[in-house]
Parts: sequence; C-alpha cells; structure tokens
Amino acid sequence: MKDLKKRLRQGETLNGCWLNLGSSLTAEIVGQAGFDWVLIDLEHGAGSEKDVLYQLQALEHTSAGAIVRVESAESQRIHRVLDMGAEGIMCPKIGIPDDARKVVSGLHYPPFGNRGVAKMVRATGFAQQFDQYYQQAQETILGVVQIETVDVLNHLDEVASIEGVDVLFIGPADLSMELGIFGQFNHPRFKDAVKATVDAAQKAGKATGILFFNPDDYQHYHDLGIRLIACGADATFVADGARNLAKKLDSFRSIHK
Repeated sequence: MKDLKKRLRQGETLNGCWLNLGSSLTAEIVGQAGFDWVLIDLEHGAGSEKDVLYQLQALEHTSAGAIVRVESAESQRIHRVLDMGAEGIMCPKIGIPDDARKVVSGLHYPPFGNRGVAKMVRATGFAQQFDQYYQQAQETILGVVQIETVDVLNHLDEVASIEGVDVLFIGPADLSMELGIFGQFNHPRFKDAVKATVDAAQKAGKATGILFFNPDDYQHYHDLGIRLIACGADATFVADGARNLAKKLDSFRSIHK
C-alpha cells in the first residue's frame, strides 16, 4: 500500500495518470516514472480483470499506488479487484446518493459493508496477512466516486458526507457532455459544477479529484483546492512519442532527399 488515503487526508497533492492499454509493461514504465498514483481503467481501457492482476504486480515495487476504475458499482466487480490488491476503487456515473452508498458497501467487509471474505487472495498475502489487512482496510482502501452526471450535482453535499466516500472525482468529458457543453471546460456551467464539487468535498472533509488534458491547467485546478490530480495516459504517451518521432524523421528525410 502507498498510503494514498492517509496522504490525501493530510492535504497532500497526489499526481497521477491513466493506464488504459491493459499492459503490465506500460504499467511498470509509468509506475517507475514518478507518479504518486495510477488509474487502471476497466471502464474504457483495453484490458480485462485478468490484465489488472498483471498490472498490479508490475506496479508493486514502484512509487505509484494503484486505483482501479470498475465498470459499475456491482459488488462483484469491486470485490475482485480489491482481492487482487488494488489500493482504491473509482466508480463512474454516480447519480444519486444510493449509488455512492452501493460503492462504499462493496469496499468493506461486514459490518461496514458487504464485501465477501476470501483469505487466499493476493491482497492478504495469500492468507498470511489477512488479520492485518482486515483491521486496516477501512483506513487504507480509497473510495472514489465520479462526478460526471447532472443528477449528482443536485446531491453533492449528501454524497460527500457518506462515510467511505473519500474523493469526489470530476470526469470532465462526461460532465461537460451531460451539461450540453462538451469539451468547453471554461464554460461558466462547467466551472460552477467544479466549484460546487470542491465546496461540497471541503465541507465534508473530503478530497476532490480531476482528470485534465493539458498540464498547463495544473495550477488552475490546484488553486481551486483539487488534490487528486491526473493528466495523461499510457496510450497518450506512446501515441505522442511515436507521432513526434515519425514527424521528426520525416522532416530529416525531406531535408536529405
């Protein structure tokens, strides 16, 4: 565990990025690059649950804590990746407070939730550290719910106040799409939604997160109080690197014809 939950509670800013190729090799490369956390994406990424296991193993000895975005709040989806050793769960498309409560219930063992008990899993050292894992789970497993629907904007205070919801994470693409202003991140409606999310989280003593696409936006969102910050993805890093090199080689070729 990389203590993501503890560090956020202490007010630290954590820098991260997305992993959406389903590759243990790019996970290891990104993990060694110096990020505090990474998001293994099962909602839109190319990998499956089996690939998550290999990515978690690749990240084990890097500085990056691993959060997994599951496809839905169904408990079985959450249980499986936690048993593999994920440090946190992100769930998309939260609409009403009951959606968030369902996520939290899947994160924790009874009496705090409905997570099924299995000792012979990677998260517990294959039963060798189950007691320690069980005792520390509430303080170490990070619960992240995504703010990306119009419905949830009407319930921000209630969602933020739920015990076990640690981060309100703004999904800018989906949220701007739902607001009818897709990609317009400087639009007043989008800015108002971001501010309302940060305000609700701060009132409840919780953190706010966001994914943005231009690293130059860092100071803007940090100044707003956002502390779980993501920019970029393994697919982007590969695509940008490949395109930039191909373009440079093309420019040399045109000079040396």
